[in-house]
Amino acid sequence: MKLNTIDYLAPDSAERFVESLRETGFGVLSNHPIQKQLVEDIYQEWYAFFQSEQKHDFLFKAETHDGFFPASVSETAKGNTVKDIKEYYHVYPWGRIPDSLRANILAYYEHANALASELLSWIEQYTPADVAAKYSIPLPDMIAQSEKTLLRILHYPPMKGDEEMGAIRAAAHEDINLITLLPAANEPGLQVKTKTGEWIDVPSDFGSIIINIGDMLQEASGGYFPSTSHRVINPEGTDKTKSRISLPLFLHPNPEVVLSERYTADSYLMERLRELGVI
Repeated sequence: MKLNTIDYLAPDSAERFVESLRETGFGVLSNHPIQKQLVEDIYQEWYAFFQSEQKHDFLFKAETHDGFFPASVSETAKGNTVKDIKEYYHVYPWGRIPDSLRANILAYYEHANALASELLSWIEQYTPADVAAKYSIPLPDMIAQSEKTLLRILHYPPMKGDEEMGAIRAAAHEDINLITLLPAANEPGLQVKTKTGEWIDVPSDFGSIIINIGDMLQEASGGYFPSTSHRVINPEGTDKTKSRISLPLFLHPNPEVVLSERYTADSYLMERLRELGVI
């Protein structure tokens, strides 16, 4: 099995995209409306930021979770004991952002949110009627003006050779949110777990965008759309000397949105954050 890249401009793109999400939990689109140059500029700007001491001036706040998260407090994926090898910055439009980095990152946030809304309408359109009946409101409405949607700028530093045994850049995990949008990174490494338990590479051609289902959409669709395990493996050979920058946008519904009989978006998020030890 392999993941195929779908041309966003093709007449059957919506149907094929939703089919890919149903089968693998992932979809990859080329020729989408987000500008390559904007993504490239962001990679360069934030790479410089992560190399600077300025990042420590924006240390995250426990109450709001915006700002810089150093490697020393990096996440440990659910079920794992070893921290991931990464540092990152959480961008919310209402949060703290270095002035010199504000314009491009907020432009990207806006463009990616608009694309996500369109893709959610595709998902709704090609959801079987009995499954769509479970959605409490239209999927794009769940994220409209949401202040919970998080843009994370990740920096995976070069490998030094003294990493903790078993540590990888991002251990196998699922995302909590509705869907995640991720521009193909400047380096390969992202893999998704198939239904048969194999790990397959996600295409990483620069300029395409990767979308995956999160646990909240799995919950809202009664399991029809699978939230699949994915990971970022450590590089081999000369790639070990390279940093990797990654820009996942985690689309979160407004807190009061009803996901299922069991959960609102807020109660689901709080349960998961407690499990992760974040709150």
